[in-house]
Amino acid sequence: MALKYTKHFLDKLENLFASSEYVLRYEKGNFKSGYCVLKETRIVIVNKYFPLEGKINALVDILSELKLDPSGFKDKANQEFLKELQQTTLKF
Repeated sequence: MALKYTKHFLDKLENLFASSEYVLRYEKGNFKSGYCVLKETRIVIVNKYFPLEGKINALVDILSELKLDPSGFKDKANQEFLKELQQTTLKF
């Protein structure tokens, strides 16, 4: 799957987090990777000053790190979207 750097694609990623047990927040901070995952409290924090492309790359990277189970989502569209994302690899 090719990543699309659009607001709509970012919205789809944000909906995945909204449907999961993790809370997504945009905050200012000096994270070395641009994001921070607090696994015990299930909070994902992304640097709010990132450009659109940076936010999308960070969220895709976080999703691959969290290894969420697609069957845990009630919405079929979210299940399919997550399956596609899990087959995507980021190339820098």
